[in-house]
Amino acid sequence: MPPRSNTRSLTIHWPDGRTTSVEAGTPWLLAARQAGVTIPTGCLGGSCGACEIEVNGRMVRACIAAVPPSRSGTLTVELASDPYW
Repeated sequence: MPPRSNTRSLTIHWPDGRTTSVEAGTPWLLAARQAGVTIPTGCLGGSCGACEIEVNGRMVRACIAAVPPSRSGTLTVELASDPYW
């Protein structure tokens, strides 16, 4: 029997109405780029907060986080809106 993969494909619902499929563990910025969604960035180290997104109601700094596993297999993303970025 072949070994089972620890990764799982998830459905991501983006703010612009797009829906994509991505593997858990994929960096958020890469998942967004593959979906054609732009997440603003600043420091790319998690300090400035320019890349904050809301994933299923929880704030995440996309530059330092990866798509988490989800029991439901679906994640909904909202982009933060900061007039200074």
